[in-house]
Amino acid sequence: MSPRTQVEAWLGRLASERQASPHTVAGYRRDLEKLLGWMDNQDIAGFDTLQPQQLRSFIAAEHRAGLAPKSLQRLLSSCRSLFRQLTREGLLAHDPAAGVRGPKVHRKLPEVLDVDEATALVESGGEGSLGLRDRAMLELFYSSGLRLSELTGLRWCDLDLAEGEVRVLGKGRKMRLVPVGRQAATALRALGSAEGSAPESPVFRGRGGAPISPRTVQARLKRLALEHGFAKRVHPHLLRHTFASHMLESSGDLRAVQELLGHADIATTQIYTHLDFQHLARVYDTAHPRARAKAGSKPTK
Repeated sequence: MSPRTQVEAWLGRLASERQASPHTVAGYRRDLEKLLGWMDNQDIAGFDTLQPQQLRSFIAAEHRAGLAPKSLQRLLSSCRSLFRQLTREGLLAHDPAAGVRGPKVHRKLPEVLDVDEATALVESGGEGSLGLRDRAMLELFYSSGLRLSELTGLRWCDLDLAEGEVRVLGKGRKMRLVPVGRQAATALRALGSAEGSAPESPVFRGRGGAPISPRTVQARLKRLALEHGFAKRVHPHLLRHTFASHMLESSGDLRAVQELLGHADIATTQIYTHLDFQHLARVYDTAHPRARAKAGSKPTK
């Protein structure tokens, strides 16, 4: 079986058996196409003859071509995932990625809105049906920390406003229940009263009654932020980051925030502990007498 056939078979299993999203499968395909192209140029016939030092050369070549460290890590991760599966199936006697490391990635902390900024943004929707839709979207983003794809895919049957819950289909097609805040529920009821709330119809509609597109949501957030003079670049994931940061800051319960966000690995959620510490450090620097002294004023005797 050729390397390309093995890759296509694995991608097919990802989609059918693991129910990976089309976006995820496309990302793996792009990464592995790079590896296949490089192997062709190096006359490497199959994964069974690919050696770790050769894979290092491939990663180094991509680095020299300008691929960013984060993208190199993702590329290496795609290769590892494929090789693990081929090893399980007995198609590889060795792992070509064994001992191969990508460049260290300095993880950038996500930017968030403070409570006043978040409140101003979610209350910035205009008048009419468009204003009702924008207000409900913003309230739900901030109330429940949904991903953009989760919000655009919502139907009215996914909402239980009496119980204050929303059922969302997250990554890996995993279902979870997330609370809906009082203000978000009020905004959603107003939207449903104005536009109708048939169970199978989309909650947020675009042209022709179809589900609103991710691009439209992004454009609306950008426009509202500009109209209200926000200095920060406002995008859907910023509201998800803000939700997580504010929840963790208030509760200190990392596991609960992990469940609310639908993170499979708690390490993904832990980045918000760094944000929380940054907030505490700022409070300390502005409030503690010894911290203020260190910033420039002389300590009192």
